[in-house]
Amino acid sequence: MENLSNRLVSKSIEAFVMGIEIYNKPTIKYRVEGFSFFICNAWELMLKAELLNRNVSIYFKDDPTRTLTLTNTINRIYSDKNTRIRLNLEKIIELRNISTHFITEDYEVKYAPLFQACVLNYVNELKRFHNEDITKFIPQNFLTISASYEPLTSEQIRLKYSPEIAEKFIKQANEVDVLSQEYKSDKFSININQHLFITKKKSDSDFVVSINSRSGNQVAIVKDLKDPSNTHKYSYNNVITVVQERLRKQNIVLDYKNGFNQYVLNLVIDFYNIKENQKYSYMHVIGNQHSYTYSQQFVDFIISAIKRAPNNFVESLKKSKK
Repeated sequence: MENLSNRLVSKSIEAFVMGIEIYNKPTIKYRVEGFSFFICNAWELMLKAELLNRNVSIYFKDDPTRTLTLTNTINRIYSDKNTRIRLNLEKIIELRNISTHFITEDYEVKYAPLFQACVLNYVNELKRFHNEDITKFIPQNFLTISASYEPLTSEQIRLKYSPEIAEKFIKQANEVDVLSQEYKSDKFSININQHLFITKKKSDSDFVVSINSRSGNQVAIVKDLKDPSNTHKYSYNNVITVVQERLRKQNIVLDYKNGFNQYVLNLVIDFYNIKENQKYSYMHVIGNQHSYTYSQQFVDFIISAIKRAPNNFVESLKKSKK
């Protein structure tokens, strides 16, 4: 009788290879969505095989004809919700779920760092759980995904798409930016950046440039209007996630058994009248719908306020509300 765990691992590797091949093929425009579908399938099969190896059923108790979802499987393998591998997978699952409704190839540059981290996480976990070397099935150099690094600006997105789709794009991209910056883990995202610095020490340089004082091309700093999609990147849920993460890193315990959650954030927003302060919040209007995003300064403000009196922070807000 064929070993079910081995069969799942074999199918998982095939799904992984198909996802890589789709993403690295330049003629395919559907590669972001296609990759997200196949990489999720690869993870689901691989993790279910690990559950079987642990003698854990992969079927629902009330319906033995149905197997666990990918989210169920992830939660059982990575029980700590702050595990970076889990957080990475959750964002890619979210992308997979919206791919049936929104065209996402224009924001490939935003998701590529998540994809690259996901690929390497898969390779490492496949080896750890099942002792399989992925390079037996696909060359090592193919594990570096080939991304198009020509992102559209927020303004270009708004011009190209309807207001509803444009705002969805911008919100998703900003969430990836915010979380990547906060987590700072190569298990969540791996950025491919090129930074240029001018140095007078030739031995520290990769290439040499010259400065011509007689050049007729003058350079000046230009101050322009700031786009709120760049200055107010934090969604409501992102504010909660980032504040929770920073409190955890700094070992700050809030005077509320459930920690910093929606209830506490609402107390802060109401008490300080945050939605009326453009420094901290921005209201987006699309038709009859209104939504808010928040700035980095707002997150810093919350952390600073909590640090001043963590043992009395929530209680003070509750008393003030009364």
